[in-house]
Amino acid sequence: MLPINQKAPDFEAETTIGRIRFHEWIGDSWCVLFSHPKDFTPVCTTELGTMAGLAGEFAKRNCKIIGLSVDPVTSHAKWADDIKEVTGFLPEYPMIGDTDLKVSKLYGMLPAGAGETSDGRTAADNATVRTVFMIGPDKLIKLVLAYPMTTGRNFAEILRVLDSLQLTAKHKVATPANWQQGDDVIIAGSVGEEEARQKFPEGWKAPKPYLRIVKQPAG
Repeated sequence: MLPINQKAPDFEAETTIGRIRFHEWIGDSWCVLFSHPKDFTPVCTTELGTMAGLAGEFAKRNCKIIGLSVDPVTSHAKWADDIKEVTGFLPEYPMIGDTDLKVSKLYGMLPAGAGETSDGRTAADNATVRTVFMIGPDKLIKLVLAYPMTTGRNFAEILRVLDSLQLTAKHKVATPANWQQGDDVIIAGSVGEEEARQKFPEGWKAPKPYLRIVKQPAG
């Protein structure tokens, strides 16, 4: 699996909106790439619909959504009808057709020896293709989450992480456990005392010298 802070591999692929070059498609946005082992699988159906329902929340955060499934694009289009019927939301974000398994291998979700075609492969064969990658405008991987086939993903948590990443990219802070938008944050360890006094003139709480707690910065 690819580590965080590594450049997200670029690729060209067929999608439900046509052929794309990945980095070019991301542009200056953030991006969530989330993958699926096969079309018409039960848990993934609920996930794709949930993500479609949250599309506006991601758009407000300048974050593009793209899915991947180890099946052809023509199959994705048929699956979308089921997703809308089951969840009430039609996926309008692109879905990558990874029939040659190239993207799954490129992102470390399948081993190099997995073959070169999706034909004949079952969802169980592709069970490891259930990963969320969050990618920044700099094209670096910021988050990697891998899920088993039997556990649906929590996309509210992915939004929470996106909020944290965008906040901490702009301000020299970190977010504590269970942080939610508007909660107190922590001054980053890389910020010295003098710089901290300049950036946070209202002061901070410090239950330990290395744990400096401040209000969430505005903007």
